[in-house]
Order: sequence, then C-alpha cells, then structure tokens
Amino acid sequence: MFNHEPPNYDCPFCRLAAGGGDHLTTQNDVVLRTDRALAFVASRWWPNNRGHVLVVPTAHHENLYDLPASDGHAVHDVVRAMAIAIRQTYDCEGISTRQHNEPAGYQDAWHYHVHVFPRYPGDNLYNTRHLADPASVEDRLPYVRRLSAYLAGVREDPEERP
Repeated sequence: MFNHEPPNYDCPFCRLAAGGGDHLTTQNDVVLRTDRALAFVASRWWPNNRGHVLVVPTAHHENLYDLPASDGHAVHDVVRAMAIAIRQTYDCEGISTRQHNEPAGYQDAWHYHVHVFPRYPGDNLYNTRHLADPASVEDRLPYVRRLSAYLAGVREDPEERP
C-alpha cells in the first residue's frame, strides 16, 4: 500500500526471525519468541533509556498498513509481556512504546517493529536522539539475562504466562 522498502531489501528482522543475525543483533539478543512474534534487546540505545526492546512479527510486513490482524495481535501480546518484564526488572518507573511508519513517520527499517522503552523521571526520551554507536554485545547481555530470567520464571507459572 504505502511501501518504501527498496528492491531486494535484505531485512535484518527477517534474518533474525529465521535464526540468523548480523553485526548489530544476534540470536543471543532474543528474549522471547512465539510463532508470530519475537522480542530482542535492541542495539540502538537512547542516552537515558538503555536496554530497550524491539518486538517484530516473524513474518515480513513493512508497516502498520500491511500488518495482518493476527500478526498485530501476536506482536501486541509480546509488547505487553515485554513491558511487564522491563517494568519488573529494570527498576524503571514506567514504559513507553513507539512505532513508526514511512520515512516521514521516522521509520528507517522496512519491517514492522515496536520499541518498548524503560522510562525514568526526567529521562528526556522524546527530546534526545539515539546514541551514535550501537550497544555492544557485552552492554546488552545484562538486559538479556534479566529479561530472560524473568520470562523463564513467569512461564513456569501457567497463571502468569505472557
């Protein structure tokens, strides 16, 4: 419908969903996977909101306009689970989600994705840009471990499943 993906686009989120990765994101960053969605600790961080998570559908859909309802529901369920996990494990005081469509809407990866940010008083999220350098594997690992441990514990209790 309103697509901007270049021809022969090599989608990093599709690679991740298929079990691969790249120089920015690997399977070690994935903290939750369902049949239709996955969540991973992002390598692009904002100065005061480190460890934010991206949630993507496992099937390729460029943007909200293309997203089938079933995949949208699956993504939303994982976004909710990640919001709860981040709130429980990051010592933050809130959560924000962001989703962008088309270049004018600040979309810069041509696969639907939702950002889940930890929020802190005075963090200035909406008035800052992401850090110039990506977070290293070592920087991301403590967040991956926290979220993975929390989600593993939640999944053991069927009443608390995300």
